Amino acid sequence: MRQSLRIVLAEDAVLLREGLVHLLERFGHRVLAAVGDGPDLLAAAREHRPDLVITDVRMPPGQTDEGLRTARRLQAEQPGLAVLVLSQYVEQTFADELLDDRRTNVGTGYLLKERIGDVEEFADAVARVAAGATVVDPEVVRQLLARRRDPLDRLTPREREVLALMAEGRSNAAIARRLVVTDAAVAKHIASILQKLDLPPSAPDDHRRVLAVLAYLRA
Repeated sequence: MRQSLRIVLAEDAVLLREGLVHLLERFGHRVLAAVGDGPDLLAAAREHRPDLVITDVRMPPGQTDEGLRTARRLQAEQPGLAVLVLSQYVEQTFADELLDDRRTNVGTGYLLKERIGDVEEFADAVARVAAGATVVDPEVVRQLLARRRDPLDRLTPREREVLALMAEGRSNAAIARRLVVTDAAVAKHIASILQKLDLPPSAPDDHRRVLAVLAYLRA
């Protein structure tokens, strides 16, 4: 059973905001406030001190990156605050900022809004970010993979699949379920990937491993 989270939500599109509230409450979470702009997000999060902030990147008043900047300001004020950012498109600026973040104990996620349609996957992403994981949209991973060639060319097709799932924040067990293989097979693929990419051995938790993989892909 998933943990019940205290959430502050920021989304300027009213229908989507109401739909997200309903969806989150369906999974047992408490939406303490649902707002439509950056200043209201700042005020609500300061008042309620939630477990998780879910915010759109682009919101009033400027329709640029108010949601992202407000979330980062709140994380500076409230150490340990988890943030899940939603975007209509891949925002490379946010991806860069996410990958430059060296904190290893603060949950951070970046999903395209189209992922909300996969209800179970979205709920799982919310839970993982709140638990301290890094969750990155598969499309961001795809673009990062496309930018890196050698030595990614040395990876087998299966290893590239495993690498993409690693970068999404999947555990070995979750990767095994997705690819319908054994945990041992996944561990073997990951060991091969880390060796071929000259990355250090798997760190103590999946979050550090994800950051290492994403940092490599972004380089």
